[in-house]
Amino acid sequence: MEGNAIQLGVFFAVTLGIAFMTWWKIRGAQRSKNRAEDFFLAGGHLSWPFIAGSLLLTNISAEQIVGMNGAQNLLQVWWEFGAVVGLLVLAKVLVPMYYKYKCTTTTELLERRMNDAALRRTVSLLFLMGYLFILLPMVLYTGARFMKSMFEPDMSIMTISILFALAGLAYAALGGLRAIAISDTYMGVILLVMGGLVTWFALERIGWDFSGIPADRLTLWGGPDSDIPWPTLFTGMMFAHIFYWGTNMVIAQRALAAKDIREAQKGIYAAAFLKLLTPLIVVLPGIIAFKLYGDIDDSAYGRLAGDVLPPWLSGAFAAAMTGAVLSSYNAGLNSAAALYAVDIHLPVFNKQADAKRVGQWTQIVAMLISLALVPLYSHSKSIIATLQQLNGLYSMPVLAAFIVAIFVRGANAKALRIALAFGVMLYAIFTFAWTPLHYLHLMFITLVSTIALAIVLSRLMGPSAGSAGNAKT
Repeated sequence: MEGNAIQLGVFFAVTLGIAFMTWWKIRGAQRSKNRAEDFFLAGGHLSWPFIAGSLLLTNISAEQIVGMNGAQNLLQVWWEFGAVVGLLVLAKVLVPMYYKYKCTTTTELLERRMNDAALRRTVSLLFLMGYLFILLPMVLYTGARFMKSMFEPDMSIMTISILFALAGLAYAALGGLRAIAISDTYMGVILLVMGGLVTWFALERIGWDFSGIPADRLTLWGGPDSDIPWPTLFTGMMFAHIFYWGTNMVIAQRALAAKDIREAQKGIYAAAFLKLLTPLIVVLPGIIAFKLYGDIDDSAYGRLAGDVLPPWLSGAFAAAMTGAVLSSYNAGLNSAAALYAVDIHLPVFNKQADAKRVGQWTQIVAMLISLALVPLYSHSKSIIATLQQLNGLYSMPVLAAFIVAIFVRGANAKALRIALAFGVMLYAIFTFAWTPLHYLHLMFITLVSTIALAIVLSRLMGPSAGSAGNAKT
């Protein structure tokens, strides 16, 4: 009982302390006269440390820590190392274009390049579907599962998910991106420290001895039947990273909130450096858990952390994990709100509407939908594999749209919309009806096929009028 009291005391002290520090930081912050920009992009005043911190913590959430450690093999480091490629593409290629066209959402770049609002709305809808049906419920489920496996509270996964959802909604709806980014950074520091301590104590527990762990769990070169066969590093995985870090609103929104390109790039480079260190937190503990407990899938990290941390540290770690869950969740809520309010509601339904108010109502609806879908993910054997596989339903078609809009001269917007629909259907067939290859290879095939169809149809239909893609970039 005394240990539980210490855990709870430290947990609430850290959580409330971060909330107070966040409020103190934003209370006198410079505000933008544009309510939409202030709410969705922090008024364009984020400095590079907060961009880096928010990028990192938005990515390293429960689905990342629980899922990658749950795989219990070294192959997962490629998801971390590959992220550097995606971040460099964001910094060197996409951020300059987002700022050149003064984009509030990443999808706005498509409209500016192709002179076609329908294309922008189509891609925004794909993003929204991905956030509502995949990202947000997955974050809630994995966060709740972690808390359940580590602390064994007398609450169901659904009850814990509801608590996470309400807390995430409070941050997103009341504070906007500014509060999210600041709290992310503070929690990110705690999470890196606490995650490092989990790894250190776990290594001490096994005496730094990895003997007895099968070689296939310690290799960097996956075989044909592994989670990540080595050829996939050069096909679907590379492009999955470019999509996630470069075009995904949940991530790129942080870079769009800087005062200028240089500040955004500094934050991105800092995040890329930190990603090289994160395997110590999101991969190594899972391998240690295999040595200690055997193959226990996504329960590995929660059980390990609960066993190796003393009570007062486990309370602080629970607070850090809570922050990681809330970071990804409220990031998804904020991005969904921005996409719907700016890309769909204002131009289609009411140009005079208050974008902030529309965004807040969108966040409430998104929260309710994501909670309703939490039970669907309870049957997933590997969270990280399920997440990456389902993301392919929209990630590769969307990335194809960006590639065509930026690099293909004479592209036709209507042809690109047709190709987008084709790409979604093709990957759906690969996922639910016929799976001849590893899903990362199928993602690559979907990407190439979508781009090829867009180019062929564009040649047949002719270029869109006024498209920026008809000129050299």
